[in-house]
Amino acid sequence: MDLLALTDFNLVARHGGFGRAARAAGRPKATLSRRVAELETSLDLRLFERGARTLKLTEEGRALHERTRVLLAEIDETAAAIATGGDKPRGRLRISAPVLFSQTAMGKLSVGFALKHPDVRLEITSEDRPVDMVDEGYDLAIRVNPDPDESLIGRIFLRDRLVVVAAPSMVRPGDGELAKAVVRGPMSGPMTWDMRSPDGRSSLSVGPVLSLPSLMMVRDAVRAGIGAGRLPISLVSRDLAAGRLVLWGDLDRPEIALWTLYPSRRLLSARVSAFLDHLKEAFPMGTADELAAHIGE
Repeated sequence: MDLLALTDFNLVARHGGFGRAARAAGRPKATLSRRVAELETSLDLRLFERGARTLKLTEEGRALHERTRVLLAEIDETAAAIATGGDKPRGRLRISAPVLFSQTAMGKLSVGFALKHPDVRLEITSEDRPVDMVDEGYDLAIRVNPDPDESLIGRIFLRDRLVVVAAPSMVRPGDGELAKAVVRGPMSGPMTWDMRSPDGRSSLSVGPVLSLPSLMMVRDAVRAGIGAGRLPISLVSRDLAAGRLVLWGDLDRPEIALWTLYPSRRLLSARVSAFLDHLKEAFPMGTADELAAHIGE
């Protein structure tokens, strides 16, 4: 594939037209049109739908643009790094992170990274859905207990666990009685929380009385005594130490593991490596206590 033609195709796709791309790059419009036509011929694909006054990417053109624009940018950055005699992190770094981790930790992490690496344009998005890293142009994703994906390389950088907590004023009910509960997500009927508690009891029957969309809101409601809640220990450890909450038990379920993920078919850029190092410096042991300390500082 002709990389020059591919570069010109991405230039036209990014600007939405041959004329705008030509003006932005200071290139002849006819040259851009010819190179894109040659690329279409070599691929035997139509990349643009050409109207009298409009130019629109076809489905194949959109896929090619999304999958090659980041790779071309990395080639440019690698060439620039070699030309300047170094591999200093630079360019745009797009990271997708879970909502709770973004709310509690990413702000301070991002500031620290930006101060250390001023040539990197850091862009954080906060969402819990599994993103398509290549199609959506992400360099790095942080996810909780992600499903296996052969196209991605991943490593665990933090571990946490869920606990059941309540306000000191709330009395834990006896066997056969329902405890009021605050839950995240859709409201449901009575349920049982399997857990390991200090007094040896292995389960807790609960009846949700309040449903909220975020764990931060659940913690606030539990603090107020509305009901018991299931929350990460890192989010409530300071409340437990201060006596604002009491521990009823550890949930009997697998640990929470936070992973960093990046596409395996791409070279690891200097900016991604720098952010991975930044996470390692912030959480050298990868424990819930380190995350709690980071949140509480």
